[in-house]
Amino acid sequence: MNKPSLVFDNNKKSLVIKLILEKKIKFVSINKSNFIVVVGGDGFMLQTLKKFYKLKKPFYGINSGSYGFLMNKFSKKKTVRNLLRSRSITIFPLEMTVKNKFGKLKKSIAINEISILRQSRQAASISINSGAKKIIKKLIADGVLVSTPAGSTAYNLSVHGPILNLDSKKLSISPISPFRPRRWKGKIVSEKSSISIKNLNSKKRPISAVADNVEVRNVKFVKIKINKKIFFKLLYDKNNSLQKKIKIEQLRKETSLK
Repeated sequence: MNKPSLVFDNNKKSLVIKLILEKKIKFVSINKSNFIVVVGGDGFMLQTLKKFYKLKKPFYGINSGSYGFLMNKFSKKKTVRNLLRSRSITIFPLEMTVKNKFGKLKKSIAINEISILRQSRQAASISINSGAKKIIKKLIADGVLVSTPAGSTAYNLSVHGPILNLDSKKLSISPISPFRPRRWKGKIVSEKSSISIKNLNSKKRPISAVADNVEVRNVKFVKIKINKKIFFKLLYDKNNSLQKKIKIEQLRKETSLK
C-alpha cells in the first residue's frame, strides 16, 4: 500500500475506527504521505479538505457521521482492500468575494455551496446577475444558494433545488423560501458563470454570506465563481462513487415527486 496518513474527528465512533485502522495499516505523517485517510462526517471532511488541499494529495474519507456523502462506508474486513482499489475524482470549489458594509473585502472557498441568508427578522432583498445578464432584478426571500454539482444533494436539495450530474459543468442557483416572486424556482447556469448578488437594502435588510461553514456578515455585494486553480481529489470505493451517490439521490427525488 502507498503511504497513508490519518486525520480523525474527536468523537467516539471516529476514535474506535482509528484504533481498528492503526492495527491494520501503518500510517505516516501528512508530509510524508501519498494520500490522507479522513475519519469523520461530511462537515469534518470539508474542514480537512480546506486545511490540506494545498498539499495536492488525494483524500479517502471513512464515515463516522450520519449521511457521509463525501465519505466511504467503514468495513473491518474490506477497508484495506477498498483503499487499494479506490478510484479518484477531481472537484473544483466555488470562490466567493464579499464586500461588507464597511467596504472590506474577504475571499472564501466552498466545496458544497455558498449561502446568502437574511441576517435579521426582515427577509433579504437582493438582485442576481450572471455576468452582464440579469437573472432576477429583485428577489425577496430568506436567501439564495449557489451550489456545485457535488453540493447539489446537500442544502440545495433541502430547499428543493435541482440535483446536478457531476459532469454537468453547471451551477445551481436556488431560492430559500421566496416571497416575491413567490414561484421563482431558481436557475441553472454554466460553471463558467460569474455570479454577482447585490443587497438592495443593506440598512433595513442585512444579509450574510456563508461558504460551507465560513460566515461573513453585513454583506453589500458578493461575487461567486468556480476557481479552477484549486482542486480536490477524492477517493471512493469502486462501487460507491460520488457519481453513483448523486444518481441515487436523483432517483429518490423523482420517486418522491410521483
